Amino acid sequence: MSSGYDKYYQTENLFGEPYPELIAFLKTYSTKGILLDLGCGQGRDAIAIARLGYEVVGIDNSAIGIAQLNQRAAKEKLSLKGILADIYLHEDFSNFDFILLDSMFHFTKKDEQKETDFIKKIITGSDPDTVVTFCIQNSKKKLAILEHTLNSMGTLNRIHETSFPYQFKDDATGHISITDYKLIAVKKQR
Repeated sequence: MSSGYDKYYQTENLFGEPYPELIAFLKTYSTKGILLDLGCGQGRDAIAIARLGYEVVGIDNSAIGIAQLNQRAAKEKLSLKGILADIYLHEDFSNFDFILLDSMFHFTKKDEQKETDFIKKIITGSDPDTVVTFCIQNSKKKLAILEHTLNSMGTLNRIHETSFPYQFKDDATGHISITDYKLIAVKKQR
């Protein structure tokens, strides 16, 4: 399996540290559970979340990203396992207390239906009380599509929402970009 990100992941820790807002949200849970990180890449979020005491399973289609994640998890003896797979083909969303989708959805015209169907598949297949967390660019179009998809599910409680700036710096070129992001966490009702 190969991913377009394999060439970018030659640079370890390409995207830097996880969003402080995501980590602060997950720290609010006194009982840590099992978290599924879909599209985990090199483990930017997965590694930090495992350090908090969560048991983490990360899935990504980048062989290089998964290898880097598993290497760091073994070195730090974290409860973290990276799996090389296409997340869109993944079927088992039960038995997870948390599901994370960070920067996974772009809702381009060619991918919008695939992505909204995937969100519905995740929520339908997850257990009641599973917390599903989205980190997404804070653009009107993307948020409107995500909101419409979540509202169409009917049985969700919104439990957390926050906006924040994300700064990406490419150390090789010196390029810096700042993007507005939004974290939305929902819980499936019993």
